[in-house]
Amino acid sequence: MNASTLGSILKHGAAALTLAGMAAASAAPAYWSPSWMASTQPIWGGDFVLPNGLPFQFNQQTIRQVVRLSIGGAKLRVVISNEGGTAPLYIGAARVARHGEGSAIVDGTDRALRFGGHAEVTVPPGARLVSDPVDLPLPALGEVAVSLYLPKPSQPAGFHFDARETAYVAGGELTGAARLPAAASQWNTRVYVSGLVVETPTPPTTVVALGDSITDGNGSTPGANTRWPDALAERLAPRGVGVLNAGISGGRLMKDGMGRAGLERAGRDAFAQPGVRAVIVLLGTNDIGWPGGPFAPQEPAMRAEDLIQGFRQLIAMARAHNVRIVAGTVTPNERALEGTPLEGHHSPEKEKVRQAVNRWIRESGAFDAVVDFDALLRDPARPTRLKAAMDSGDHLHPGDAGYKAMAAAIDLDALLGNDPK
Repeated sequence: MNASTLGSILKHGAAALTLAGMAAASAAPAYWSPSWMASTQPIWGGDFVLPNGLPFQFNQQTIRQVVRLSIGGAKLRVVISNEGGTAPLYIGAARVARHGEGSAIVDGTDRALRFGGHAEVTVPPGARLVSDPVDLPLPALGEVAVSLYLPKPSQPAGFHFDARETAYVAGGELTGAARLPAAASQWNTRVYVSGLVVETPTPPTTVVALGDSITDGNGSTPGANTRWPDALAERLAPRGVGVLNAGISGGRLMKDGMGRAGLERAGRDAFAQPGVRAVIVLLGTNDIGWPGGPFAPQEPAMRAEDLIQGFRQLIAMARAHNVRIVAGTVTPNERALEGTPLEGHHSPEKEKVRQAVNRWIRESGAFDAVVDFDALLRDPARPTRLKAAMDSGDHLHPGDAGYKAMAAAIDLDALLGNDPK
């Protein structure tokens, strides 16, 4: 499988896979549908206000990472990313299985991953590769464990900061192990594994959640799949609609944050996804909250009109791709990260900007639909704060109950364009 074929797969989805001869040969057509993704981020240095949570390198080690699908399928492909890497990534072995508990896999479901028929593969710096299809029938909302063996010194790449899931790292080639040793180290970041694609009997229909840490699920219970895109996936699974979480903690719309600016990465993370029907955008809290605080102390304050212009650009991109775009209002954040070195997200001046942006989101009619997360989550007695029952405790991120309520508030017909009006 050459690089141009792989690039075509990632860019054009199901059609490219069929043209490349990678769909299963059968009387009924088969399609490749995205079921899970993790947006990749540049790795920041030690001078940033937060540590990146990564080791210096992996060497002669196995990494096992767990992901939950949104839709199921008869076969599976895994996307490996060396984005952000400055050297080739050599993978000595890779396997996939149904996930059990902790680092364990389900007996009898372990399968080898191959790339162009080869068990070993080298991923060029900055590139993604897609595995060959694996015969492993998987249900909607099923959990998958992907294990990679790195026999040579390998810098972390294809990095995602807040996994909300444990990655296990152990010495030696243990990709087929039923469970990794108890002494395996544990990490809360993702590396290298950036997407899962499943074979489906119908063409893909995909919803992408484009956001920041509130979409990434910060404040939710680790390992419990209680982010709001997870709960939305549970609602849409019976319809066969895939939900991709393109949230990045510290993400912003207008400028790079702990990831590329939303206006830059939307093309790859959202509009290039096979079968994308709709994008739900929940961005702005870091555009407003970061300037003048510990994350961006030298930046000037964000103006409401500038952020609104950024949303207009995102809407124009959606229109150009014939994709529906739904906006979530920016959520309350008074007392955000209070008592920590990171406080400074909220001020009366920043609150005025948030209110102005939310007013425009609600009243402009610029989006195909609006989900008023602000009204849903705010404390009626103090609307600038999160409701206590919805708050994770840091006064910025909702907890599990808040995320569940956010997903329940989304009108599925308005989201997918099935509104009879």
